[in-house]
This record gives sequence, structure tokens and C-alpha cells, in this order.
Amino acid sequence: MKELIEVVNKLKLKNSEVRSVVEARMKEFDSVMNGGQKEIFRELCFCLLTAGTSAELGLKTIEHIGDIIFNGSEKDIQKKLKECYRFHTIRAGYIRNARDKFRDLDVKDENIREDLVKNIKGIGMKEASHFLRNIGLSDYAIIDFHIVDLLVRNGLIEKPKTITPKKYVEIENVLRELAQETGTSLGELDLYLWYEETGKILK
Repeated sequence: MKELIEVVNKLKLKNSEVRSVVEARMKEFDSVMNGGQKEIFRELCFCLLTAGTSAELGLKTIEHIGDIIFNGSEKDIQKKLKECYRFHTIRAGYIRNARDKFRDLDVKDENIREDLVKNIKGIGMKEASHFLRNIGLSDYAIIDFHIVDLLVRNGLIEKPKTITPKKYVEIENVLRELAQETGTSLGELDLYLWYEETGKILK
């Protein structure tokens, strides 16, 4: 863990350009809550579209489909998705399902991640954590293959065959220890580690 602590601490030096971008991104996430239910739901749809693809494609797609996610039929959403997105049929269904279910969920409930996984089709632990971080709730780790590979290379975990919810929490606890050692939230830590692994800071 010592090497990763040094990496993160170097990236978050006071005059670091990376730190400036991370702090700006975290402020953007904090502002989503103030945007109301529509902006919160838009972020959920972004995470649905990012799953199994990339943040770049998710950003491009959510911008392209616009406000149709709020009142369009599943067929309307699918038609719009088809213009720029490969998995248009199944994700249109996910968005429509999410719209039906999301209004009954309280994002500030302590069990919100579990509720999202249980009730929203297409949302697993990673996607739920991604969504919650992106609306300003930063005590969740976003564990994808980039993060897993980084932790494996640093000897902090063994490469899992699959990431069950139980395994997800185990890895999250490793990241929580790293976050405490570097004085960051899990949400901030993810951005620093993502930068270290990919050279990018997205969302």
C-alpha cells in the first residue's frame, strides 16, 4: 500500500494540476443534488449507459438523447439511442424501468446502494456506487477492472474471478483504508487512481 499512498499523495500536491481537476470534478458532483430530481435521474441514466461501455460513450450518449429520458416512451428512447449507441434495445428498457422505480427511492437513505441494485435493472454495485459518487455522495468506491488491476499489481488483493457484492465490499474496504491514509474520500480516491491508471479524469 505504501507505493500507492505515495502515488496519490504526489498527485494531490497543493499546486498539482491533477488535484485542481479532481477538486473541480468533486464540486460538479456536489452540485447535482441542487439540480433537483431531473438532474439526479439524468445521472442515473448516464451510469446505466456507461455500464459495460465507457464513460466517454456514456457522456456522448446522454447528451445526444437529451430530455427524452424524462417523458419519452421506451420505443422513443430506443429510437434515439440507436442513432449513437450499440445496446439501444436493452438500455432503453433499463431507462424506462429506472424512471418507473426511481421516484420511490430516497438517495439519502443509508441503504440506497442496496436499494438501487435490488430495484433498478442494469444497476450493480459498481454502477450504483458510480451514480452515488456522481451526485455528491462520495463514500462509495467504484470498482472496475482498472482499479482491480491496479490493486492486484500493488499486492493489495488477489485478482477475483468474479466480483460478487460480498467481494465488492471487501475490495472497497481495502480502498477505504487507502483513502484514510491519503486523506481523501473514496470518491476522490477513485479519480486519482483512474488518472494513475488511464491518464484521464472523467466522471
